[in-house]
Amino acid sequence: MRTATVTRATAETDISVEINLDGTGVYDNQTGIGFFDHMLDQLARHSLIDMSIRAKGDLHIDDHHTVEDTGIALGQALAQALGDKRGIVRYGACHLPMDDAQVRCALDLSARPFLVWNLDLPTQKIGTFDCELIREFFQAFATHGGITLHVDQLHGFNSHHIAEAAFKAVARALRIAVETDQRKSDAVPSTKGTL
Repeated sequence: MRTATVTRATAETDISVEINLDGTGVYDNQTGIGFFDHMLDQLARHSLIDMSIRAKGDLHIDDHHTVEDTGIALGQALAQALGDKRGIVRYGACHLPMDDAQVRCALDLSARPFLVWNLDLPTQKIGTFDCELIREFFQAFATHGGITLHVDQLHGFNSHHIAEAAFKAVARALRIAVETDQRKSDAVPSTKGTL
């Protein structure tokens, strides 16, 4: 089983993450931030990665530390669960429409973290959630997960739809990338022999 459990405790947050890459998308995410939980649920459901996240953070200050540190812990869990990446497809991509929004994601589980982020959310907040934290989450997730991650908005005028399309597009691309390559399940997907 490709599973991982990561705990991260700082003066600002206390986070635990459990994932199963070979799951069915079962989720139980509780960060104290409603919109963020909704997005994490989408990430689990559409990637088919079972995910349980518990986060307690300094929400009396703002949501920043909780969102960023959850991205860090989730990225670390992904890297741990992938191990040496033997047999994975490695690359994934998705064009995902959601009403007015269309977001494209392409990613590589390369161990070379890089984020290309081209989303333009027209509002500063979705409910009480700061829209700028969406990028912060994916920056932390890509950095600590070793992911080359490109996220591009093609269309959209509703911030909620754009954000949700981004999480779902990343999830669908991730689902493809972590799958076992049926034609080469015994090899690391690189001519270098390692990732």
